[in-house]
Amino acid sequence: MRLRDGCRLSARLWIPEGAKERPVPAVVEYIPYRKRDLKRPRDHAIHAYFAEHGYASVRVDMRGSGDSEGILVDEYLLREQEDGEDVLRWIASQPWCDGSVGMIGISWGGFNGLQLAQRRPPELKAVIAVCATDDRYADDVHYKGGCLLSDNLSWASTMFAFNSLPPDPEVVGERWREMWFDRLERSGLWVETWMRHPCRDEYWKHGSVCEDYAAIEVPVMMVSGWADGYSNPVFRLMANLSVPRLGIIGPWSHVYPHMGSPGPRIGFLQEALRWWDQWLKGEETGIMQEPMLRLWMQDHMRPRPEYEHRSGRWVGEDAWPSPNVRIRAFRLEPQRLVADPDASGGPAPVPRAGASPLKDLELPPRSSRAGDPDERELVSVQSPLNVGLFAGKWCSYAAGPDLPYDQRLEDGGSLVFDTEPLEEPLEILGAPIVEFELATNRPAGMIAVRLSDIAPDDKATRVTYGLLKLAHRESHETPEPMLPGRAEVVRVALDGIAQRFRPGHRIRLAVSTSYWPLAWPPPEPVTLTLRPSGCRLLLPEREAPAGERVDAPAFEEPEAANPTPMTVLEAPHHDWRVIHELANERSTLHVLAREGTWRLDEIDLEVRKETEEWYRFQGDRFTSVSGEIRTRRGLRREGWSVETLTRTVLSCTEDAFHIHATLDAYEGGRRVFSRIWDPEIPREDARMVGRDDGSAGDLSR
Repeated sequence: MRLRDGCRLSARLWIPEGAKERPVPAVVEYIPYRKRDLKRPRDHAIHAYFAEHGYASVRVDMRGSGDSEGILVDEYLLREQEDGEDVLRWIASQPWCDGSVGMIGISWGGFNGLQLAQRRPPELKAVIAVCATDDRYADDVHYKGGCLLSDNLSWASTMFAFNSLPPDPEVVGERWREMWFDRLERSGLWVETWMRHPCRDEYWKHGSVCEDYAAIEVPVMMVSGWADGYSNPVFRLMANLSVPRLGIIGPWSHVYPHMGSPGPRIGFLQEALRWWDQWLKGEETGIMQEPMLRLWMQDHMRPRPEYEHRSGRWVGEDAWPSPNVRIRAFRLEPQRLVADPDASGGPAPVPRAGASPLKDLELPPRSSRAGDPDERELVSVQSPLNVGLFAGKWCSYAAGPDLPYDQRLEDGGSLVFDTEPLEEPLEILGAPIVEFELATNRPAGMIAVRLSDIAPDDKATRVTYGLLKLAHRESHETPEPMLPGRAEVVRVALDGIAQRFRPGHRIRLAVSTSYWPLAWPPPEPVTLTLRPSGCRLLLPEREAPAGERVDAPAFEEPEAANPTPMTVLEAPHHDWRVIHELANERSTLHVLAREGTWRLDEIDLEVRKETEEWYRFQGDRFTSVSGEIRTRRGLRREGWSVETLTRTVLSCTEDAFHIHATLDAYEGGRRVFSRIWDPEIPREDARMVGRDDGSAGDLSR
C-alpha cells in the first residue's frame, strides 16, 4: 500500500473466492506487531475466519513495523492516523472490495479504530475495539489516578524490542539490512517521552476520543475483560456515545474473547460477524435487539494468581447508566464498614473521563450520623513498600500468574474496614467510589484503595481497586500539593466491576499509602490520617430486573479458522517470584515471561521471544525502588539469523528519574549494532518533597 508521502506498508490479505467478480465488504486490523511472524498464528485464526464468511480481511503492518517501510517513533501520532486513512482508502478502492470497511483491533488496533472513527473517513462504516481506551491518560499503561504505573516501563520495553527487529528479506529483498539499521538508529526510547508528560496535557489529549465523543458517527462495539486494564472505557463509551453501540465485558485478560483466559471463552468471532453483517452488509441480524451491555457477573473464588475459569453468569443491561443500579452506602468506623441506609438508594454515580473525573460528580448527601462525637477517633497509616508485591499486574497479559493473590499479605500494611458477614447476597455493577476526609504529613503522597471479598475462612480475594496521586485530587492537568496537616475531602474511584458477594462473606475496604511495584511510590514515606466518620464507601448495587434468567446462554462456543502449522521447539514458561533477602532487607519481584521458541512451518522461520522483569527495593528507602526489563528476540532460517537484546532500567532519587537503556543487535552471531541511553527526567513531585509541619493528625477545618 503506497501512502500519500510515498511510504509503502506491507499487508497480508485473505480474500473470499469470487470477490473480484462480486466485491465484498472488508475488515482491517492495523497494528505494529509483525504480521509475518510474531502474530502470524493469531492473525490467521481471525482473518481467515472472516474471509471464510464472505469478508475480505486485511492485516496491515504499520509504518516502521514488520515488513513496512518507514520508522515508528511513538504511538497514536497524527502520522499514524493519516496513514490509517490512506489504508482505508486503498482497501475501498480494490476490485474485491465494495467500498465498505470495518476496523477491528485489540489494544493498539482498538485505539486507532476509535481514533480513525473520530476523524470520519468515508470508507469506515463500523468499529470493533477490544481492550482499548477513550482516555489515554486515565486508562492506559502509563498513569492511573496520576500515579506512574510500572506497566509504563514494561510496555515501553516491549515496544523497544518490537522496534529492534528487521523486516523479512523474503518480503523486502536486499533492502532488509538498510531498513533494519534505520530502525535501530531512529526508533528512539519511548519510555523517556512518556515520562516527560506526567500530567494530562496536550500529548495525552491527542488520540483520547473522550475529548469529543460526538465526533464518532459510526457504530461501535467495545469489548474488554475484568482481568484486562481497559474495562472502564466500556462503561464510559456506552454512556457517552450517541451512535449504535454495544459493550461486552467478560472475565478475560488482555486477549480476544474467543481465546479468553480466564474462561469462559465465547464465540466472539461469530459476534463480530453479526456486527459486520449488520453494519457493513445492511442485514438485520438481531444484534441490536440484545442488551447494550453484556457482562460476566463474577462470583466468589478463592484468591489465586491464575484461573482457568472464573465462576459467575452473564447479565445484560439495556442502557448505561442503568436504572437497575443504585447506591448502597457504608460509613467508616475504626476497622468497620457500617451500612448507611440514610445515604443509600439513589442512582449510582458514573465517573467521567477528562481532567477532573470526580471533582464535579454528584454524590448523595452525607448521612446525618456522620460526625457524631463518638465516631471521631482518628486512624493513621504509613504503609511499607512491600504492600503491592501481591497486587498482580495493572493489565494481565498472560492471565496468570499475574493476577492478585491473597490480600491478607497486603492488608497488614494497610488500614482495613470490614462489614459484618452479609445476611443476603449483594451484587455490584459499576465503579465503587470512596470519599475520604484525610490529612497528610507530606504534600507528595498517594493513596491506594482496594475492595476485597472476605470468605468465611478469612481468605481475601481482591475485587477491584483504585489509585490516586494526592496532588491530582482536583485535576490531572493542574496538580497542586496538599498542605500537610490540613484536612481535605478526597474522592477515589475504583475500577468498574461486576461482582456477587455471597451471604456469610464480608466486604473489606483496605487503604495503603504505597502499592509497589504496580505503581511507582512517592519520593518519601507518607502518613495519612483519616477521620472515619468523615469517610464513606458508595457501592453500585445491582438489583436484577424481574424475569431475568440466570441460566440463559449468552454466546455460542468459540470458533476460528484452522490453525497455522507450527512446531514448538522450546516450551513457554511464565512465573512470578517474590524474593525477600532478610539479611540486607532487599526485596525483589522477578517476572519471567519466556514464550519459548517455535518454527512457522509455512515460511520455515524460527522465532524466539523472552522477557524478564525485576522490581526491587530495600527496606523503607523509597528512593531505592527500581525496575529492570530485559528482552531477547530472535529470527532464524537457513542462511539468515538475527537477534536483538534490550535492557531498560528505571531508578530514582527524590528529584529525578534515571533511565539506563541498552540495545544490541546481532547478525549471524556477530554484534552489528550497540547503543546506550542515559537520560534524566525531573520528577513532577520533586518540588513537594520535605515539607512537613508535624501536624498530620490535625483534622480541624
